[in-house]
Amino acid sequence: MKSITLTIGAVLTALTLSNCADMGPNTQRGAATGAIIGGVAGGVLGHQSGRGLEGAALGAAAGGVAGGAIGNNRDQQERRYYRDRDYRY
Repeated sequence: MKSITLTIGAVLTALTLSNCADMGPNTQRGAATGAIIGGVAGGVLGHQSGRGLEGAALGAAAGGVAGGAIGNNRDQQERRYYRDRDYRY
C-alpha cells in the first residue's frame, strides 16, 4: 500500500509540474527526458537495495527537476538571443 501511495504521489507531482504554461519546448523535453533517465537509474539503484519502486519514483522526480532546469536555461538563452538580435537588413 505504501508503494502505491508513493507511486500515485510521484505521478501527480510529475503531472502538476509538467502543466506549467510558461515552459518552453526545451524545458518540457528536458523534464521528460530527465524523468525517464532518472526513473531508470533510480529503479536500478533502488532494486539493489530492495526498493526498486521507491528508487524509480525518487529518481524520476529528481531527474525531472534537473532536466527541467537545464531545459529552462536553454529556453532563456534562446529568448535572449532572439530578443537581442538585430533584425535590420
